[in-house]
Amino acid sequence: MKRVRFVRIKTKMMVFFLLLILVPILTMFINSYLSSQQLLERKYTDLLMDVSRQSNIRIEEFLDDTRQISLISSYGINSYASAISQENYPIQNYLRDDSKSNEEQATQLLMNYITMKDRAFSVYVYNLNHGKDLYISSNKPIDYTYYPANEAWFRQFLESDDVTIDVPTILDKQTKGDKNWAILNARKIYDIDNGSLLGIMVVSIDLGFINKLNERLGTSSKSAFTIVDANDNVIFNNDYSLMDKPFREVFPFAGGSPETLSDRQVVTSKGKDYILIRSKFEQHAWTTYLYMPVDELAVEGDILKRNLMLIVVILVIFAFASSLYFSNLITRPIKRLMNNMTLVEQGKFDNLPAVKSNDEIGLLAIRFEHMSSELKDMVERIYQEQEEKAEAEIRALQAQINPHFLYNTLNSVKWIASMQRSDKIVEMTEALISLLRYSAKTENRLVTVRDEIENIQHYLTIQKVRYFNKIAVHFDIEEETLDSPILKLTIQPIVENCIFHGIADLDEKGLVTISTARHNEQEVRITISDNGKGMDVETAERLRKRMADSGGSSGSIGVSNVHNRLQRVFGLKYGLQFRSELGAGTTFIITIPAHKGREKP
Repeated sequence: MKRVRFVRIKTKMMVFFLLLILVPILTMFINSYLSSQQLLERKYTDLLMDVSRQSNIRIEEFLDDTRQISLISSYGINSYASAISQENYPIQNYLRDDSKSNEEQATQLLMNYITMKDRAFSVYVYNLNHGKDLYISSNKPIDYTYYPANEAWFRQFLESDDVTIDVPTILDKQTKGDKNWAILNARKIYDIDNGSLLGIMVVSIDLGFINKLNERLGTSSKSAFTIVDANDNVIFNNDYSLMDKPFREVFPFAGGSPETLSDRQVVTSKGKDYILIRSKFEQHAWTTYLYMPVDELAVEGDILKRNLMLIVVILVIFAFASSLYFSNLITRPIKRLMNNMTLVEQGKFDNLPAVKSNDEIGLLAIRFEHMSSELKDMVERIYQEQEEKAEAEIRALQAQINPHFLYNTLNSVKWIASMQRSDKIVEMTEALISLLRYSAKTENRLVTVRDEIENIQHYLTIQKVRYFNKIAVHFDIEEETLDSPILKLTIQPIVENCIFHGIADLDEKGLVTISTARHNEQEVRITISDNGKGMDVETAERLRKRMADSGGSSGSIGVSNVHNRLQRVFGLKYGLQFRSELGAGTTFIITIPAHKGREKP
């Protein structure tokens, strides 16, 4: 043979492990990407935090302006009167006297203020001095049928000592239309002369002013800009359908409660990471939340990600191709050797595929081929010896039963003939023919429980005639057990034992009960019991010893014979058991497999 240079597996593995240089390269690029992402997250977090704070400041400034407007308009400082003289009070004059001229002056005053704020709010003056109410709205029709006296906030405000209050996020029912969400500023108007309460001025601020203040926010950010009250319920969101809902329902995220959140952090919501910013108002018990997906960071992050991913993909493809080549080079002969081992385990020793390898695996393959060849010869010898031995033992045990049974049957026929009962001779002869035909079948050792029961019925026909119907038999057979496999002539020797040794000498009528039942998914139990004289303790113990003798007794053709045959064919966990008590009869239990067996050739 041509000498092939031997290459150690260690050398091949060293070449493979050189590819591990890719690990630090990948680590470096991944670390660069993560660091860049963290910098971008920090940059955008600062930006969102600044936007959130500036929005809060502008909102509170707007609300302060509206409160100042309600104060000034209620107590008379306008373009027609100086702040010092305080001589002209259009709103108070209207509440005292709702004449047409007073209404026009009050309306003109309020319209000036609404125009100054770009028509972002409406003003309602509710007269508590038995006069008419005044409604000023520049862009929404007034619902003159509505009066807030039944509203809880209105009643509480009248009963309180507060001069002015802010009512966060409520539907403005004073104007017609759907989803008229607004923030209300209510102020009590007292008579400047005597201090009596003249009316209530309500400034309704359209929530749309918040979006106008946040023009820097994009469309997606506006939808994520949310203001909640002290109870963490939404009082503003671009989507008005979310009003009054808990913030955790609007934006469910993993982690602690909103109270435990820091002002800026990354949270996970619905399997997606978000940057969550929290900013509290200074003058109100409100909190602003602004959140955006982490994967929507700036364009430079996407560019960096694409570049890094391109480099990583190229390196991974190269690493994968290299590792695939070297792993196949190393493992191909090992896989062939393993396949050969599997074939040997299945008993296929011939024509094993050749394993070609110029290293230790090649040497192992050569040793394995020699070993499998020797193993094949050994297995064939052992199998042949065991098969011949088992067949010889079973044939010998089987042969012990037939002559004995035929002898007893012929004695019965002889005895019946002596009584000249020809009809009984016919009946017994027919039963005997069936028994002999059943016993003479040699093509299968295994039959079904159904076949054994039919054979027992023929046997009992003969025995009932012999004993003048002194024997009664009761069958209790479960249908599902009839197709279970059993050795031929297993039940008959047990029934014969019950008759000859149990009830033959009884004065009264004997009873043999045969029943079958599933014990579990794997086993069937056949029970044969009689009401005969039973066995004493010594006799029962001798029988158990004979049954425990796996070699069997040369003179035994009954119980121990059946037990040994069952264990040889089905295994040690199957076989025959019995219990007996002197004067109380004997019960035999045959345990066989429940599945349908297949005859061994």
